[in-house]
This record gives sequence, structure tokens and C-alpha cells, in this order.
Amino acid sequence: MPIYEYQCRKCGKQFEAFQGITEPDLKTCKFCKGKVQKMMSLSSFSLKGSGWYATDYAGKKPQAAKPAHAETTSTESSSTSTDSSATTSTSSKED
Repeated sequence: MPIYEYQCRKCGKQFEAFQGITEPDLKTCKFCKGKVQKMMSLSSFSLKGSGWYATDYAGKKPQAAKPAHAETTSTESSSTSTDSSATTSTSSKED
């Protein structure tokens, strides 16, 4: 649950409140019941160190598939002969 900071316009005191994101803002000071204003505060979350981006992603490019000429040639000739035999058998069935 987020922590929000408020400052009273009447007494000037600052205080924190644990509130859900969907809950409405506080309207009154918990000390003097005066009107309060929601403050902008710094986040306590910070990334330090080398970080996952620098170590895992920065400067990396997708690796291209390495050509394997011997494997590609044998695979292509096998598929070509299979395709031509399929075409031949298909054309003979249609006649």
C-alpha cells in the first residue's frame, strides 16, 4: 500500500498516510482538523549498481543464424525431390 504525504494549511504540520491507490485523498488534518494538501514526494525506489539492463540487454543484438552450407544443401535437395515426387503422384491421380 502506498504512503502519501500531506501538509496542513492551518497548522503547517506534515504527516503520512497509508492509503490504497483507489482511495480518495484525505481532506482534514489529523492534528487540528484543518484542510490538508497532498504533497509531491520523492520515491524511495532506486536502481543502483550495474543493473539488469547493463548486464543483460545493453549492446546485445539478435544473433543471426549461422549458415551451415552442407546441411542446407542436403536438406534442400531432399525437399526438392520430395516435392517433385509429390507433384508427379498428384498429377497422375488427377488424370
